[in-house]
This record gives sequence, structure tokens and C-alpha cells, in this order.
Amino acid sequence: MTDAHTARTIVGIIGNVISFGLFCSPVPTMIKIWKMKSVSEFKPDPYVATVLNCMMWTFYGLPFVHPDSLLVVTINGTGLVMELVYVTIFFIFATSAIRRKITIAMVMELIFMAVVIFCTLYFLHTTKQRSMLIGIMCIVFNVIMYASPLTVMRLVIKTKSVKYMPFFLSLASFMNGVVWVIYACLKFDPYILIPNGLGSLSGLAQLILYATYYKTTNWNDGDGDKEKRFTNAEIELDRA
Repeated sequence: MTDAHTARTIVGIIGNVISFGLFCSPVPTMIKIWKMKSVSEFKPDPYVATVLNCMMWTFYGLPFVHPDSLLVVTINGTGLVMELVYVTIFFIFATSAIRRKITIAMVMELIFMAVVIFCTLYFLHTTKQRSMLIGIMCIVFNVIMYASPLTVMRLVIKTKSVKYMPFFLSLASFMNGVVWVIYACLKFDPYILIPNGLGSLSGLAQLILYATYYKTTNWNDGDGDKEKRFTNAEIELDRA
């Protein structure tokens, strides 16, 4: 029992490290925005969506919702802070229309979380009931976020080019999914297993596409505008 607990802790720490790398993936985009003093064609949607995703998973990992899930709280709490920084940078350099959009989205997310927290703590009185409700909601949000890599994968198949699908990001996504699947299996947790199982399959599919279309990719094609258009679809591949 102790060995299984130790193994789960070690795997969880590895998962934290890999997930942290994924949370750091938008940093180059943020640096570019900061230097340009403009968000240009970049969209805030992936970051705003990930804020809600991180809030849900952080709440899920709290001891009065799902006990013994400290490592879920640490990585998603860290991710929440990082995503809020990204949203703040977007807000600073965005136009008034985009700022209004961000403000409305963030207020709606806060209201939604407040309702979820109140209903969970007031109407559900066991960790089993709370885990089931929040876990199912977390799965739904994760599945929705998988639409992002599907967009890039469709572009790869259409253009027969992997130029806009970074290899190391795809590899990290695959490894992240696999590690959290192992974590969920060591002490069976279907709410972590299902979304990360799907995430690992998504990452594997990206790696297969990379191997398939690598030789047909024109790396010298300097289509900067297209790169901007699809950058946001690349940076939020999956979350623990």
C-alpha cells in the first residue's frame, strides 16, 4: 500500500513537471505581444478557457472534494496563476473591444465557479458525491479543449506540412497524458483517467502525423500571417 502511494506521488511529481512545461508554452507568444505592444491577430480565447479549466481542476483536487489529490491542486493552481498573467498581458495590449470581451468572459467564469462551489458544498455532503459532480464537469471542459489540437491536425493533413505543429509540444502533450493516466491508475480515478487518456491519444495522433508529413514539409515557406493565425490553436493542447 505504501509502495503504491509512493509510486503515485513520484508519478504525480513527474506529471507536475511536464504539465508546467505545457503551461509555459505560451511564453514566446506573450513575449512577442509585449515587444509589439499589440495582440495583433492573436486571440485570448485559449487562455480565458484554460483559466476556467484550471479553476475546476484545482477545486476538484481540494481535500473536501477529492481527498489525496494534492499534486492535482499544485499544478493546476500554478497553471491558474500563469494563465491569469497571460490574460492580463492580453488585456493590457488589446483593443477596447477585446478588453470588453475578456472582461465579460472572466466575470461569467467567476459567477459560474461561485455557483458550482456553492452548490457542491451546500447540496452534496460526501466527497464521493462531490468528486463525481466536479469530475464529470472537468472531463467535459477537457474534451471541449481538445478542439484546439484538432484544428492544427486538420491543417497538417490539408497542407501536408507540420510547420505549424511543433514537435516538442506534441511530444510533451503525449507524455503529459501518459503520465497522468498512470497516476490515475495507481489509485483509480476515472475523472483524471478519461480526459488524460483522450489527451494521450491526441498527442499520439499528432506524433504520427508529424512522422507522416515531416518529409513533405516546406520549412522555408515564410507565411508569417498563417503562422499567426494558427499559433493559438497550438499552444493549449491539453491539461491535467
